[in-house]
Amino acid sequence: MNVRTIAASAAALLALGSAPAIANPTGDAEAGAKVFAKCQTCHVIADADGNVLGGRNAKTGPNLYGLPGRVAGTYEGFNYGESIVAVGAGGYAWEEEGFVAYVANPVDFLREKTGDKSAKSKMSFKLPKEEDARNVYAYIASLSPAADAAAAPAEGEAAPASN
Repeated sequence: MNVRTIAASAAALLALGSAPAIANPTGDAEAGAKVFAKCQTCHVIADADGNVLGGRNAKTGPNLYGLPGRVAGTYEGFNYGESIVAVGAGGYAWEEEGFVAYVANPVDFLREKTGDKSAKSKMSFKLPKEEDARNVYAYIASLSPAADAAAAPAEGEAAPASN
């Protein structure tokens, strides 16, 4: 291994170790699915196999699959703006409060997180109603890999009984 590979690996492990735990979303995922119709013009929620779980196959914005806990500005293959990349380089990983603040006003969020008054966002759309934002976050989280893993029984365990 060369020095760059070791440094990159160490940085990735450090970022993972400092990522906040993903708390249960406070919004209503079912209501969020309806509000997400506004987001699907630019975003999709598609799993690693390319199966579209939410929205249409839009590519203007990044794929939102696995967003909770993801370091900001790091979805592979998407051309992010400098400001959101800087937020991620500072170690910020998406969580509900930050998501709600970002979609309410992306520019204000980026300026606050970077401390740069000239920070800009490529996302011009805003979702100012807090309830809508929380519901969309819950919807995205419900389709995330962590939600899938939490819903599935561990190997060797029986599935929970249904009532």
